[in-house]
Amino acid sequence: MVELTINNITVKAEEGMTILDAAKSVGIHVPTLCHMKDLFPTGACRICVVEVENMRGLIPSCAYPVAEGMKVETNSYRVRTARKTIVELLVENHPQDCLICVRNGNCELQGLSEQYGLREHRYAGESKDHAIDISSASMERDPAKCILCGRCVRMCNEIQKVCAIDFTNRGFQSNVTTPFNKGINVSDCILCGQCILVCPTAALREKSNTKLVQSAIQDKSKTVVVQIAPAIRASIGEEYGFPIGTDVTGKLVTGLRRLGFNSVFDTNFAADLTIMEEGTELINRIQNNKTLPMFTSCCPGWVKHLEQNRPALLDHLSTCKSPHEMEGAVLKSYYAKKMNIDPKDLFVVSIMPCTVKKFEAVRPELGEEKMADVDAVLTTRELVRYFKMAGIEFEDLPEGNFDNPLGESTGAAVIFGASGGVMEAALRTAYFKLTGVELENLNLEAIRGLDDVKEATIDIAGLQLNVAVVNGIGNVGPILDQIENGTCKYHFVEVMTCPGGCINGGGQPIHHKPEKVIKRVKALYEIDGKMKNRRSHENEAVKTVYKEFFGEPNSHKAHDILHTHYIDRKAILRENAKKN
Repeated sequence: MVELTINNITVKAEEGMTILDAAKSVGIHVPTLCHMKDLFPTGACRICVVEVENMRGLIPSCAYPVAEGMKVETNSYRVRTARKTIVELLVENHPQDCLICVRNGNCELQGLSEQYGLREHRYAGESKDHAIDISSASMERDPAKCILCGRCVRMCNEIQKVCAIDFTNRGFQSNVTTPFNKGINVSDCILCGQCILVCPTAALREKSNTKLVQSAIQDKSKTVVVQIAPAIRASIGEEYGFPIGTDVTGKLVTGLRRLGFNSVFDTNFAADLTIMEEGTELINRIQNNKTLPMFTSCCPGWVKHLEQNRPALLDHLSTCKSPHEMEGAVLKSYYAKKMNIDPKDLFVVSIMPCTVKKFEAVRPELGEEKMADVDAVLTTRELVRYFKMAGIEFEDLPEGNFDNPLGESTGAAVIFGASGGVMEAALRTAYFKLTGVELENLNLEAIRGLDDVKEATIDIAGLQLNVAVVNGIGNVGPILDQIENGTCKYHFVEVMTCPGGCINGGGQPIHHKPEKVIKRVKALYEIDGKMKNRRSHENEAVKTVYKEFFGEPNSHKAHDILHTHYIDRKAILRENAKKN
């Protein structure tokens, strides 16, 4: 331990700790822009500079270690002046469109401008001028709003390990972009949106579908229905001042009805349906010596990653559509027939915690002649803006209930939103299907939590089923290597692109606190624990749909409607390049 003084407060800090962390340990806030917790500091933005006695220049507190007897000032006149000047220079090289910006009121540069009292333009001059990249179905990239903090680059390269963006050029021409400055749609980007969550401005944002949804609701020839993902109910409340992790399902249902949706369904129904299909597929693969391990296919970011980087391993993916696509498929087949609605007049909207779901909904290579299962996807953030636009006071809404039959679900479906939840839900049902008895302990703690890779061995009637849960796409590489070299021991592997799972998806409320993710995850498991039915095969509505429509899991009809296929995405890009 070392002892130092920060703002005349005696601080005891561990040797090697940075000045920034030492200050935080005693409640002293030091602003940052480039800093990312648990990653090696870069000291690039210099917003966190502090004054240290007997040092000539100001020191970046995020990168400088504490020392015995050090005397630090984090808020001296010299420090404040330096920070204000840095912010002023950033503002002068930034579009002056705050009133119409999607991050208005939730922008770190805007917040720093207010904190340091910017009231005039002192450094007017040339500013960057870049075209907005709108090539992707999921995201938009506006380089003019980039302040070069590097957080998106570090998220993409060091945490997600996708490496779709990086710095290019030097000095005033510095920029963050894709290889050869091409569109996101032809880069290695998997559209997970984690870069959006760490971006301090609106340089990265989701592509909004709000106008599309509003137009559909106004079209009286359309029946517009909506579904909400498991993770939404435990996160959207944060935007209205509810404690983190508060379950606001009932208010959410009522709010959606007031927006004008004809029916409100729960994607959890389709999560249970997914387990019935995916669990049956796993059992068939094991019993018939087919391709193992089998990977979950719920996450389109993970699917896109495999298609782009390891197409030879696509046979390991479950052929099941993701839950919201399954829900859309059932709505446009079973439900439309039952309600005597022409599927072409049924407009399905998904409220998702995810940005890549937008891409998934319009995958053209799966057949342009086929009707889309989902017509529009709104992220959690888009829905919040939609509610505000409609004048809906969310916190005052009464509780509402989902429409049936496609609104019934079990606890197994709720935990889909957390890393390990799909695996746990699948094992609850697979155990019953293979043994004929219920799994006694439904809380599979070994595969819960935020560790990079979680694994377990489950004894199912003598079969030692080895499973793994990959938390974040950046951790999947070693398992893929093991499969390629024939040393993989697993039978079943869950992969979620976003660290923490969908609960921390790229479309969720923006935050920079890992503890928020933990509280959201805890909320989902608490909802599961309170449910009367906690196993997907106990869902009576799912049983009814099989009885009346599909027959049984993995039937020919179920495969035709609920399953999909995958492509070698790099091969398609090569072909397109040749044509062009």
